Amino acid sequence: MVVWRRILTAAVTALAVTLGGIAVTSQAAYAGDVSPQVVGGTRAAQGEFPWMVRLSMGCGGALYTRQIVLTAAHCVGRTGPTTTITATLGVVDLQSPSRILIRSTYVYRAPGYDGDGRDWALIKLASAANLPTLAIATTTAYNSGTFTVAGWGATREGGAQQRYLMKAQVPFVSDASCRQSYPSLIPAEEICAGFPQGGVDTCQGDSGGPMFRRDANNAWIQVGITSWGRGCARPGFPGVYTEVSTFASAIAAGAASLP
Repeated sequence: MVVWRRILTAAVTALAVTLGGIAVTSQAAYAGDVSPQVVGGTRAAQGEFPWMVRLSMGCGGALYTRQIVLTAAHCVGRTGPTTTITATLGVVDLQSPSRILIRSTYVYRAPGYDGDGRDWALIKLASAANLPTLAIATTTAYNSGTFTVAGWGATREGGAQQRYLMKAQVPFVSDASCRQSYPSLIPAEEICAGFPQGGVDTCQGDSGGPMFRRDANNAWIQVGITSWGRGCARPGFPGVYTEVSTFASAIAAGAASLP
């Protein structure tokens, strides 16, 4: 079984270059403008999801606070100071001249993370972004229904990264059903979403990005973090996401502890 974390492969990551001290992605890393990013997705409008973040190691994330990005643990190294990550914010077009670029100062990886479950991390930025944030679920009340996913990842397994933010909708998949595809699933820590027939999914480069839906007040709320899956958009193999509500208290405590 080929099970992929939804982070860039080394071959694509190698296309990252540094220009003028700011980490950016080479034009060669992007597919043509007409290619979708999330598999089976459509292009997001400017300002539609203003808390979306693209990280220079080839992952996504969302603004938890104006100065802290919530992403996946497998996207980062161990907890500690780091200035090697650059966040791109405020745009759907990664090459837009109005994009905001902010360097990291510190990474906080989920305590006890060992590659199975607990796939969340926080990145503190050098300055606050004047952008909206995305609230996270603190209970399981929203762990059902139809979710939205978004990212700048590949359009297909092993495909190129994309220039424009794309979005798609995927339905909840029960733990019992998901475990038929993934016996190693950790139901208390992971949540699945996708269509039985496949065709719509997150993919490589979408890791760390949010899975979200509307709450009782019609506001967006994050219920998952893009984590892993077998390939991308394959029939019978939904995407697996970190169940945010399980870790809401730990995320809050981690954010409060950041220097």
